[in-house]
Amino acid sequence: MPVIYSHPRELVNKEHKEGDVSDLVSEVKEGYLLVCETNKERRYPMEQVIRSLPQAFRIIKEMNLFGDADSDYRSSARESLQAILEVKMKDRIDRHLDGIAWRDKEDRRNGYFSRHLLTELGDISVRVPRTRTMSGIGVIRAYSRRAAQIDRMILSCFVLGLSTRKVSHALLPVLGETVSATTVSRVSRILDVSVAAFHRRRIRKTYRFLFLDGVVLKRKTGIGSVKRVVLVALGMTKDGKKEVIDFTIAHGESENAWDAFLSDLYRRGLRAEGLELIITDGGSGLLAALPLVYPGIPTQRCWAHKTRNILDHIRKVDRDDVKKDLAAISHATGLRKAQTALKHFAHTWGILYPKALASLKDSEEELLAFFTIKKPELWSKIRTTNLIERRFRELRRRTRPMGVFSDRTSMDRILYAIFAHENFKNKTGGPFLLSLTQNS
Repeated sequence: MPVIYSHPRELVNKEHKEGDVSDLVSEVKEGYLLVCETNKERRYPMEQVIRSLPQAFRIIKEMNLFGDADSDYRSSARESLQAILEVKMKDRIDRHLDGIAWRDKEDRRNGYFSRHLLTELGDISVRVPRTRTMSGIGVIRAYSRRAAQIDRMILSCFVLGLSTRKVSHALLPVLGETVSATTVSRVSRILDVSVAAFHRRRIRKTYRFLFLDGVVLKRKTGIGSVKRVVLVALGMTKDGKKEVIDFTIAHGESENAWDAFLSDLYRRGLRAEGLELIITDGGSGLLAALPLVYPGIPTQRCWAHKTRNILDHIRKVDRDDVKKDLAAISHATGLRKAQTALKHFAHTWGILYPKALASLKDSEEELLAFFTIKKPELWSKIRTTNLIERRFRELRRRTRPMGVFSDRTSMDRILYAIFAHENFKNKTGGPFLLSLTQNS
């Protein structure tokens, strides 16, 4: 069985032994820790004698002790790390007792208690020594209840759409241990601090275009699952970068809900300066709230939403032709050609489908607002809310396996995690998983 020693003198006095599986023998030779495996020989400089827990973990990895989940190598590595931790805790107790003896204070040893540490090697059970006044638990806390890598893996699985129960199965080949749904939920609470900071942060960027839309999710309540609407704001900067600015969970898309959300964004710095166009799905509550917070900013109605609304008034036999005529308006090469195509639509379909024509004419100004932007290459991106809808599709894909959210907090965590990941992919945010687990 391989053993990692915590002091050079232990290496010097070591007798050669053969392991059950690896025939591993270690000795001091010419200033090196010599590790002999089957048909192999590796050398490790003497300065690698264990002085810290991260160093111990690195050496265990270098000694190639990461085999299959059930291999003797993995078991040996766990025992090695356990031995290191227990020696470090014993040394801490010894230093404590020596120190108080020197200061003429009294204390004495008081047995042990057990703790578990979940690492990449699996679960390690350690005996923690203690005295009447202190214990060696600080060593475990320094190493973490769960190693940071494990927290990152758990959070990554959670963010990628696995339910809390499925995370255990996903990590079993890596850890060789099951991870309970309760553990996953505890780790996911690491997100709470970052979520709160995200919702409070000062908005300092200037956006050229602002996209606003909502998506419906379900969460549990005492009377069963209920629908909740997530209101989302996405901005596009002058250099074309897209960023989810913020989101909020609301009971619906009423004027009051949108007014509260937009007013909060405005107070935090999302002002009208530099804002050329606001693209919306056309909901009445949002359209009523916009003039209260961003008066004078042109509004662009989403052509995808409007097309679906118009087709609801069209018989199935005519839908393909109507759709083509609507596309001739939205995809026109200029404002005049779009207006001409609209007149053609009215002449062709107005008498047969008066409600469809009324729906189109009532929103004519907002539907054609994107033509005021002088760069035609941007028109395809700003005539619909597709940029924000793509985030919604990703959100649905990742949350579908989770089923119904247990509470508002769990909804907030996963929404933040997914939108933050999307921002990172678009280079408008940092790799939040790494920073979370480093700061936790």
